[in-house]
Amino acid sequence: MTTSGFEEQTLVVPLAKIFPTRTVSRNIRDTTKFKTILASIEDVGIIEPLAVFRDKREPEDDPSYILLDGHLRLEALKALGATETVCLVSIDDEGFTYNRQINRISSIQEHRMILKALEKKVPMERIAKALSVNVERIRLRQHLLDGIAPEVIDLLKDRMVARGVFPVLRKMKSMRQIEAAEMMISANRFTVTYATMILSATRPEMLLDPKKPKQVMASPEDIARMEREMEKLYQDYRMVQDTLGETTLVLVVAKGYLSRLMRNEAISSYLVSHYPDLTNEIRNVMDAVGTDARAMQRE
Repeated sequence: MTTSGFEEQTLVVPLAKIFPTRTVSRNIRDTTKFKTILASIEDVGIIEPLAVFRDKREPEDDPSYILLDGHLRLEALKALGATETVCLVSIDDEGFTYNRQINRISSIQEHRMILKALEKKVPMERIAKALSVNVERIRLRQHLLDGIAPEVIDLLKDRMVARGVFPVLRKMKSMRQIEAAEMMISANRFTVTYATMILSATRPEMLLDPKKPKQVMASPEDIARMEREMEKLYQDYRMVQDTLGETTLVLVVAKGYLSRLMRNEAISSYLVSHYPDLTNEIRNVMDAVGTDARAMQRE
């Protein structure tokens, strides 16, 4: 029962409505790091959106945003005379949550940003320079998702998947690609070796080329570990499936109790003042329970 740390859609926000959470030093614009960021944004635009949180004290029809991550990018945008930028909107106002959820841009996000830059007629050489790679790498990343099922792209869009995984997935038919993506998510393993082991275990009729795939370059210990993980995942899935309804009912009842507590102004104010982190986690759990309960009702 997990939820994303961000809203699904990015949002274009005026720079005047973004308020930093820390002060950037006056001499930051003279540093090499800042100049590199400045040149990158000037060449290809924002590759990784700023992470912000809606200020709940402001009216919904004219919101302001608290900046969680991207202070140097914001400063660079101001230096370039920009008036707005694309942002990821966090559902949690804790800065550490951003770092826990996303530490760097994913392969699929980078692919989309490269396509946007190419659509704007930005030369590959400039994109390669901004990303500190050679032009051939840009060509490869441009076609990263060719032959990949849309469902797989949606499943893996925020995951830190090794780029070499996608050529392996491309050898499978769409249905098997989806199964492979779900297996990688369940095991939290997004490596080429793991994807190759899944390919090796794929039935010929689920491959685009029905010839037997090459033997996986992995030790017997790796293969045995994968088999144990797959068996454990299946057992865990059946256990969750058998107890999901009962567990959800218990959580919904608990959520109702917590909701009544949080509506008590004295209790709510005390928690916010003395345990702000705990209060945010309680609210996140309550939101997650509500989302899962609604999903079960639709099913």
